[in-house]
Amino acid sequence: MPISISMIIVSTQLVVAVADQVPKFDITRNCKLDVAATAGLSVREPDKSCIRDEQRARQQLGNQWSKFAAPSRASCTENERVGGTPSYVSLLTCLQMSTGAR
Repeated sequence: MPISISMIIVSTQLVVAVADQVPKFDITRNCKLDVAATAGLSVREPDKSCIRDEQRARQQLGNQWSKFAAPSRASCTENERVGGTPSYVSLLTCLQMSTGAR
């Protein structure tokens, strides 16, 4: 089934809209899952250092978001959403690497 030009335009606008602001991730849930996966522990209490790191990265992203190129923001955000446990630390790293690669 061929893709129409209008579908391409609409989907492109959705990607840009996603990249206009820092995405919202569930830090507590993601830290619980990450700690449980890496340490083999129950998913009762999130690792406080994980939450602290994620909050700091979120704050840093909020301060620097507009300084990153829109295509990098869209690409890195989309990459973070794949896999189920997105991370602000990982998103910030992706954006910093994309800036350094230019």
